[in-house]
Amino acid sequence: MLPADAVPFRAVLFDFDGTLSLIRQGWPEVMVPMFVEVLPPLAGESEAARRELCESDIMRLNGKQTIYQMIQFAERIRERGGVPRDPLWYKQEYLRRLDQRIHHRLDALRRGAVSPDSLLVWGARPLLESLQRRGLPLYLASGTDEAFVKQEAELLDLVRYFGPRIYGALDDFKQFSKKIVIERILRENRIQGRQLLSFGDGYVEIENTKEAGGLAVAVASDEAHNGAGQFDPWKRKRLLGVGADVVIPDFRDGLALMEAIIPNPEAKDAQPRITPGKPG
Repeated sequence: MLPADAVPFRAVLFDFDGTLSLIRQGWPEVMVPMFVEVLPPLAGESEAARRELCESDIMRLNGKQTIYQMIQFAERIRERGGVPRDPLWYKQEYLRRLDQRIHHRLDALRRGAVSPDSLLVWGARPLLESLQRRGLPLYLASGTDEAFVKQEAELLDLVRYFGPRIYGALDDFKQFSKKIVIERILRENRIQGRQLLSFGDGYVEIENTKEAGGLAVAVASDEAHNGAGQFDPWKRKRLLGVGADVVIPDFRDGLALMEAIIPNPEAKDAQPRITPGKPG
């Protein structure tokens, strides 16, 4: 048996969209044009400048509940002398447009026309199975509405890894955040922050994990070219900038990564080679 501190991780948190699921791949291509379309231009401001501003606001809040992006957008309209609609209206309009983009993927999953693994980030399932074999409780937290997250996790055959530990945005948005989920993980498992391992492709889960003292693996997935093994350079730069310990393009080396982070306890030289605060 290894000493208790030799394998520090006792629970694992995953983001959903872009980290595991590709059902909503391309969502920025829906949200950004909608924002640019509505945002009042400043005198002499180009459409490219408005787009850059909107992209920056959207991605800075990536990982938080969608409503926060809409609240920020409404504030931008107000700053420019416009009269914004209620943020919830913008959220519903965004979801309507997004559904037009992704409904065929959901339908194909329901009909069995495509396999669930074809809409998972490359190598995700072997990694989940490896973590499950290690006996670690797995948690899923997403800024997408909880009803959608649970439905899509079911279609992707992910519920068997997470069970009831799937969390998403709520109508009362102040009652959910990834920080709240992390606090719950630590409380339920009676563990310290350094015993938390997380995977995510957004600012929020990386920041929250580091604030708690855990190890944050950034999944800088190039969602449009799943399986190519290449980084999304924008994600990689931004996620390193908020303190990610490790950055990977997908999970193709997931099993090797697990041996570096959570080695097989039966191995003679089993010692974790990546620990929180020591980038690997």
